[in-house]
Amino acid sequence: MKRTVMLILALVLVFGAVGAAFAADTIRIGLLAPLTGYAAADGLAVLQSVKLAVDQVNAKGGVLGKQIELFYEDDAGEAKEAIGLARKLVQMDKVVAVVGGSYSMPTRAVAPLFQEFEIPLVAGYAVHPDITAAGDFCFRNGFLGTVEGRGAGVAAVDMLKAKTVGMLTMDNDFGRQMAEGFKSYVVSKGAKVVYSQVYPLGEKDLMPYLTAVKEADPDVILASGYYAEAAGIVKQAHEIKLRTQIIGEEGYDSPKFIELAGPEAANGTIIVTNLDRDDERPVAQAYIKEYRERYGMEPDMTGASNYDAFLIIVDGIRRAGTTDPHKVKDAIAALKDFDGVTGVIKGFTEIGEVIKPVQVQIVKDGVFRRYGIVDDPEVIDPRK
Repeated sequence: MKRTVMLILALVLVFGAVGAAFAADTIRIGLLAPLTGYAAADGLAVLQSVKLAVDQVNAKGGVLGKQIELFYEDDAGEAKEAIGLARKLVQMDKVVAVVGGSYSMPTRAVAPLFQEFEIPLVAGYAVHPDITAAGDFCFRNGFLGTVEGRGAGVAAVDMLKAKTVGMLTMDNDFGRQMAEGFKSYVVSKGAKVVYSQVYPLGEKDLMPYLTAVKEADPDVILASGYYAEAAGIVKQAHEIKLRTQIIGEEGYDSPKFIELAGPEAANGTIIVTNLDRDDERPVAQAYIKEYRERYGMEPDMTGASNYDAFLIIVDGIRRAGTTDPHKVKDAIAALKDFDGVTGVIKGFTEIGEVIKPVQVQIVKDGVFRRYGIVDDPEVIDPRK
C-alpha cells in the first residue's frame, strides 16, 4: 500500500512537472464568446477571427519566442455562464490575458473577476461602461455605447440631414446605451424626437411598433437590435412600405442579418459599426480577404473587433517583453496609433476606453459598403 501511494505521488510530480514545462513553452490566452444561443452567429465569427489571428501570429514565430495557445469557452451570451468560465480560464487553464468576445451582460459580469485576478481583459465589442469601470486591467476595443449612439446621431442629422427622428430601442444594456448617446447628439443639433419606444429583446412581432413609426413619420429612426431583431425590423418595415430611413448599429453587422431579412428588405439600411469593408489599408484588406478564403463567408464587426482585441494583447506582451500581467496591462494602456482592422487606434483613455473612428456602412446589393466615417474628436472621444 505504501509503495502504491509513493508511486502515485511520484507520477503526480512527474506529470505536474511535464504540464508546467508544457505551459511554460506556450503563452495561454483565453476567449469568451457566445458560441450557442441567440448570438451563435456572432460567436462563430469571433472564434473564427481569433483562430485566424492565432494562426497568423504562430506562423510568424509566435511572441517572445513562444507559440500562442488559445483556450476558448462558450458563455452563450449569458452572465451566469460567463462567471464560471472566467474562473476556469484563470484558475485551471492559467491564461495570461483574455479576449472578451461576448456581449455586455456577460462581459460586465466577468470584468470585476479579471480585475480581481489581475488578468488583462480586452473586450471586443461589448458597449456598457461598467466593463472598463471594473478597473485598470479592463480595456475596450469596441465603442462605448454612448459613443456609438453619437455616431448614429452624426449619420442621422449631419449626413442624412434629418430634422425629425424616431427611436425604437431594444430593452437591454446595448440598446439603452445607444439610445442615450443618439438622443443627446440629435437634440443638441436641433432635431426633434417624434417617436420613442422600447421593445423586449427577442421580440419577433415588430409590426405594432413600425406601424406607429409610420404614423409619426420621422425622417430617420434609430432601431437597435441584434441580427435577428434587426432582420425582423427591416423585413417588416419593407412589408408595410415604411419610408423612414432606418439606421442600425453594430448588432446589424452580420451576414446573418442580410440572410434573414433578405437582400431586398436589407438594401439601403445604414448602420454605425466597427468595420469598413472598403478600408484600403493593407491590414484591413488582408483580414477581409483571408477570412473569406478560409471560411467561405463574409467577415463582420464582431469577428474583426475581436481579431484586433487579440492582437492588442499580443502587441502588449511583445512590447512588455514578458507575460507578467501588470507589465502587459501597462503596455496595453500605453498603446498608440495601433493599425487595427477596425481602424487606427489612437490609444486608450485613462480608464481603458478606445479612441478611434466610427464606421458608417450601407447595405447595397446585399453587402455592406462604405457610407461615411465619423472621426470628429468631440464624437468619438469617450471622455466627451
